[in-house]
Amino acid sequence: MNKKRLYLPMVILLTFSMILAACGNKEEGGGNPANEEKEKPQFISILTGGTGGTYYPLGGSFAEIIKDATGIDANAETSGASAENMTTLKNGDAEIAFSQTDIASYAAEGKLMFENNKVDNVMAIATLYPETIQIVTTKESGITSVEDLKGKKVSVGAPGSGTVANAEQILEVHGMTFDDIQKQDLSFDESTQGIQDGTIDAAFVTAGTPTGAVESLGATEDVVIVPIEQDKIDAIIEKYPFYVKDEIPSGTYGLESAVTTVAVQAMLVASSDLADDVVYDITKAIFENLDKVTHAKGKLIKVENALNGVGIEVHSGAQKYFDEKGVKAQ
Repeated sequence: MNKKRLYLPMVILLTFSMILAACGNKEEGGGNPANEEKEKPQFISILTGGTGGTYYPLGGSFAEIIKDATGIDANAETSGASAENMTTLKNGDAEIAFSQTDIASYAAEGKLMFENNKVDNVMAIATLYPETIQIVTTKESGITSVEDLKGKKVSVGAPGSGTVANAEQILEVHGMTFDDIQKQDLSFDESTQGIQDGTIDAAFVTAGTPTGAVESLGATEDVVIVPIEQDKIDAIIEKYPFYVKDEIPSGTYGLESAVTTVAVQAMLVASSDLADDVVYDITKAIFENLDKVTHAKGKLIKVENALNGVGIEVHSGAQKYFDEKGVKAQ
């Protein structure tokens, strides 16, 4: 009986000591408790675009790099590209995606096509390469400046596309609106066909250069890309920081000299639910294995440009890698 009376208090004391020790270890562990709860995923989906575009093959290369470097099984998936990708990430149905910087910015701010569907759980990994805003016309049109578009039939892109917003913003910094032009809502192929047929005078095209539809136009017409002057470039970048200055090299589409313009950028984004160490490993894997990217756009991806025109908050895991490399937005 006496042994039982002695034993019970000892058990209680030992149990209490173990609880205190466990609590002490938690406090001494430090770090971000929320982040510690996030486990390394066994599989991640990388949302890209259509099979005929640039995002899909580039995503395939990234998936292989991530798998080899981190052990995470990654897969590139086809999608409707930027806007759809942001919504899919918001819904938690994927982990990483490609997007244009402007579309990601609209999503984060709840503007334009995201007015009723704000995305607040997606962060940037890095910008990759420019998607150039090209104001396409011909020598025959006589159009040599943005101001010359007044009164002309101008395609601003397919309805609801990012190109429409690009056109509106560029006209804005030139003191113009869609009311100043005869606005046409055409796809890139329809736009260049319309220029060739003479049914429209010019078109806004947002795409990597050279763009196939514009190359096709150049086979039959003397293509002109309307330049954007430096003061207007500065103005649009100041107001819309997802833009960067760009230049279309001479020789492209038969151009006699280089043309200054602006570009949004293709970027890689991630769900904010991904742990910092996972995003750090993915970022490091991609930028330290770019020689394994087979697509031609891989040559344009450079770590020193990874934060240029990013437009939305950078995931802290990616930021850690860029801090180690001394990379800052230029």
